[in-house]
Amino acid sequence: MSREVSAPARRITDALLDGYGRTYAQEAGIYRLLVLSHLLSARIRASIAVSAARALFADGLRTPHRMAGATWQQRVDALGEGGYRRYDERTSTQLGEGARLVLDVWKGDLRRLRAEADGSADAVCDGLQRVRGIGPAGADIFVREVQDLWPETGFRAGAKGLRGAEKLGLPTSPGALARLAPDGGRAAFAAALVRAALDEEVVETVREKARAPS
Repeated sequence: MSREVSAPARRITDALLDGYGRTYAQEAGIYRLLVLSHLLSARIRASIAVSAARALFADGLRTPHRMAGATWQQRVDALGEGGYRRYDERTSTQLGEGARLVLDVWKGDLRRLRAEADGSADAVCDGLQRVRGIGPAGADIFVREVQDLWPETGFRAGAKGLRGAEKLGLPTSPGALARLAPDGGRAAFAAALVRAALDEEVVETVREKARAPS
């Protein structure tokens, strides 16, 4: 079977990346990405999770030391400022406990987790799920977003990304999607696929743009 990328798939991919090819954590450090993955994994709009993460970071809670050192109320207030009110009290507790675990287990540096995993995305996910509040969904988001920085984990679109690919008429196997992703842009491509899964308007906009003459 040919491994070449079809012209229609390439047009859809280019249109998707042009309009929606940005990760949810383009400016986040590795620990901040962990926090954002935690917030994104709740049943809440991604825009609210991102807003809440920005509020936490704006309040200086950018490192596990700062997060663990903040009071429970400080974290609740920052989450509320970002609109993350439905889960703010439980999440504040989990963020504090999770930060302390990161400090205790990996000395505050998640690159130690990367070294422990030795190239295994599954091992990264297992390690992340030791952090309070990070379940399979949160771990999947983290690995999806960090894949350009930790390329040894391989291409990851996640279940939502694969649903987005199906909606767009793209291949639904990770291997085929990896061949569509630009070098150094796998995380942005995966995030764009997630946006397609979550928003039918994204799908229609991408399809319309892909049909337009170049």
